[in-house]
Amino acid sequence: MKPIARIKSDFPSKFGIPRQSGIVAELIADVVFEPEFSSPDAVRGLEEFSHIWLIWEFSENTDAGHSLTVRPPRLGGNVRKGVFATRSPFRPNPIGLSCVKLEGIDTSESGVVLHVSGADLMDGTPIYDVKPYIPYTDCIPGASGGFSHEPWEDTLEVVLPAELEKRVPPDRLSALKDVLAQDPRPAYQDDPQRIYAFEFAGMHIEFSVSGSTLTVKDVSKV
Repeated sequence: MKPIARIKSDFPSKFGIPRQSGIVAELIADVVFEPEFSSPDAVRGLEEFSHIWLIWEFSENTDAGHSLTVRPPRLGGNVRKGVFATRSPFRPNPIGLSCVKLEGIDTSESGVVLHVSGADLMDGTPIYDVKPYIPYTDCIPGASGGFSHEPWEDTLEVVLPAELEKRVPPDRLSALKDVLAQDPRPAYQDDPQRIYAFEFAGMHIEFSVSGSTLTVKDVSKV
C-alpha cells in the first residue's frame, strides 16, 4: 500500500492528541492528496456525505513494537486487555481508523484538499484510504461498546489565566481548552508538581494538573 494523502493538523507530535476522533469537534485539519490522486474526479460525489472514514498509519509507532496485551487509558492504565480488544496505537500492523466530519472540499489547480473536523491525527500522518460514512450500516443501534460503552466524561476543569488566553488565536481557543479538558497526560502519571508541555497550532503549551483541575502555566510561540 502507499499513501494517497497526508493530514495537515495542529499537532506536530503525538502528545496532546485526543484519544479518539470526534471527541474534540472543534479540531480542524486538512486531508491533502498526493499528486497521483489529487484529481477532482477522485472525490466526485463525496460532498454528498457529512462524515468520512480515514484509514491511516500510526507512522510514529512503526518501530515501537507491540504487545498482545495493553493497558487502556480508559481503565486508568491499570488493567490489561488484549490488543485486539482495544484501539491501542501499538499494534502488529500500525493501522488507524478515524471518523471525521467533512467540512468542505477544495479542488483548485494546486490539488484536492478535504477540510475536516474532529480529527485525532498528528501532522503529516499518511492516509491510505478515504471512505464515506454511511449511517444505515456504520451506525448500529444497541451495539455493545465493552469497557468503552459510555462516553468519557472524566474531563478536567481548565484554568487558563487571562494574560495567557490573549496569546491564543481566537479560532483555536475553544479547541485548545477541549484538548486540555480531555487530560493529555499518560494515564499512569499523576504528579501535581510536574509541568507537562506539548505543541499545538504553533504554540508551546505548559500545564500542570492537581486533582480534577488543569492549570495552564505558559503559552508561547514555537
